[in-house]
Amino acid sequence: MTPTQPALHSDSDLPLGAQRLFAAHRRWFRSVRERVFKHCSSSCSHSATRSTMSKKLLVDVDCGVDDAQAIMLALAAPNVKLLGITCVHGNTTVENVCKNTLRVLQVCGKLEIPVFKGAAKPILGNSIDAGHFHGQDGLGDAPDPNAPGLDLVQKEGAVSAMIRIVNENPGEVSLVATAPLTNLALAVKMDPSLPSKLRGLYIMGGNTESRGNTTVCSEFNFAADPEAAYIVLNDYQCPTYLACWEFTCYSKLSWDFCDTWLEQDTDKARFMARVFQHSIEASQSERLQKEFVAGTGFVSCDSYAMAAAVDGSFITESDHYPVSVELTGTYTRGMMIMDTVGFLKKAHKACIMKKVDMEKFKQMMMAALK
Repeated sequence: MTPTQPALHSDSDLPLGAQRLFAAHRRWFRSVRERVFKHCSSSCSHSATRSTMSKKLLVDVDCGVDDAQAIMLALAAPNVKLLGITCVHGNTTVENVCKNTLRVLQVCGKLEIPVFKGAAKPILGNSIDAGHFHGQDGLGDAPDPNAPGLDLVQKEGAVSAMIRIVNENPGEVSLVATAPLTNLALAVKMDPSLPSKLRGLYIMGGNTESRGNTTVCSEFNFAADPEAAYIVLNDYQCPTYLACWEFTCYSKLSWDFCDTWLEQDTDKARFMARVFQHSIEASQSERLQKEFVAGTGFVSCDSYAMAAAVDGSFITESDHYPVSVELTGTYTRGMMIMDTVGFLKKAHKACIMKKVDMEKFKQMMMAALK
């Protein structure tokens, strides 16, 4: 049994390397804060007159195939405005993530949506990737000679953009994180008031039964930056919704549905069929057959978090517990913990998805490729 982990009350509780990193980022933030808030002050004054019909999303991705599927789901949803996409290391390099995001936006005819480059590595430790499943480039290593160039990526960095966009739309933005949480952790250290200005935070990551898909006990997004996951789960005191690894497996779609989904006669479906082929084949491997909980199937992990952000009625059953992340265990580093008793003395509870409306999910997925 792992001893109860104490809460981090200040940066002095973090490892020295992380303290130095945040100190450097704070100096940077002070240099841009005046510009950011000057820019948003005029915008905020008009917020009361803006339409409340559309849901405003800001998405943080490490664009592999399921991130692509989630982005396409959001773009197809009615009354959703995607304010921007921030990119981070994870499934592949952050440069590939930017390229992949632009490819997805191009096939959807949405290249006007701004894309921002973020952290290239975790707060501490070495980077990992998921090339065995997503392909080394993150999108199945499928050639794309007409892919947009990186010159379309915004000059503004992802962390600065995240802070600015949320402050320009206080109380209106749902932040959807389908990647390692490095950008979000840096953002809250730069602007501790950021979470209080979010409408909600939707995360694909973590695990509830200690079932690992990257290490023995950790899910990929949390394993890729455990310190960032710890910071986000402890510092973001806004409404928080978690689509964890085991839940996505229990909520899998059938391969027959996947075939029907990809057979739609559209450019989007043909694009997805090309980039998803590598992952479909990888899913049949002995290694991945063991990783998937409750048997193999079509598991679009990131799309569950996105669907919850798009439609508040999507979640039909959930648990509500304080959550955190193990940082020091030999086998459990990066594992999410749920405090079902009250050991952590935390008031904030996350909404942990247990069941969702699968018919609605199928409709949203089909619409994504129409």
